[in-house]
Amino acid sequence: MSRLRFGINLLSPSDRVTWQDRCRRAEDLGYDVISVADHLGMPAPFPALVAAAAVTTRPRLSVFVLNTGFYVPALLARDLATTDQLTDGRLDAALGAGYVKDEFDAAGLRWGTARERVDHLERTTLEVRRLLADPEHLPRPRQTCVPLTIAGNGDRVLRFAARQADTVALSGAAEGNRPGRLRLLRYGELTHRVRHLQRHADGRPTPPELNLLIHAVALSGSRREAAAALRRFDVTWSEGELADVPTLLVGAPTQLVEDLERLQAELGIGYITVPEPAMEDFAKVISRVR
Repeated sequence: MSRLRFGINLLSPSDRVTWQDRCRRAEDLGYDVISVADHLGMPAPFPALVAAAAVTTRPRLSVFVLNTGFYVPALLARDLATTDQLTDGRLDAALGAGYVKDEFDAAGLRWGTARERVDHLERTTLEVRRLLADPEHLPRPRQTCVPLTIAGNGDRVLRFAARQADTVALSGAAEGNRPGRLRLLRYGELTHRVRHLQRHADGRPTPPELNLLIHAVALSGSRREAAAALRRFDVTWSEGELADVPTLLVGAPTQLVEDLERLQAELGIGYITVPEPAMEDFAKVISRVR
């Protein structure tokens, strides 16, 4: 099996010193990717990644996941190219369709249908790729092409990602019963999503890398306790039902290593991202994998 790589998704606003200390710590703990989400109430991703680049040397730096509904392609291409230059060519960008209606409302942006939001994701991805590949387009990125991840779960997004993405970020979640709410996927559902993606990626010389966003890590306690903190999710399952949710990593580090090895062996998931609250605990898992 290929080497697993690990990302940390930083979520908390802070002053420059605190932010950069956190980024240094992530590098020291062995994370391969430092990523910043794109939600209102959280740090703006591009300046945050430039600040991270100033105090780190090894990790890739990623917007994870950029809400394409907030952007038009020409402005996004400019921001990606500039950020790639200011991070010495370490930038990755994960693009998603957006799923939180309240954030569109707060930004004064129209909340489109799911189809309209995926249309915009596809147009944005293709146009950004074209602009960044155009030698006449300014500013130019430091890399030949900024690696693009496409994030999602639905059939259409995964079909598009299978053809266009360098990496596909599997959310491990689907839309819940209320707007802006999500439900966790069980292992069988995640397997179905991966198989759907693989069918549509068949024939590509190099298949896309697969990423999985972990929702909670707990080295002690129950899955019920871990799930209780996930306020974006409708969590009503029993402890036994939650045991079948692969994005809840609960148990001793040796058990979590086995869980990750299973995901890699059975589903081909070789890139794992965890949320900021799990940074220290999950580092114990990284050290055992390494």
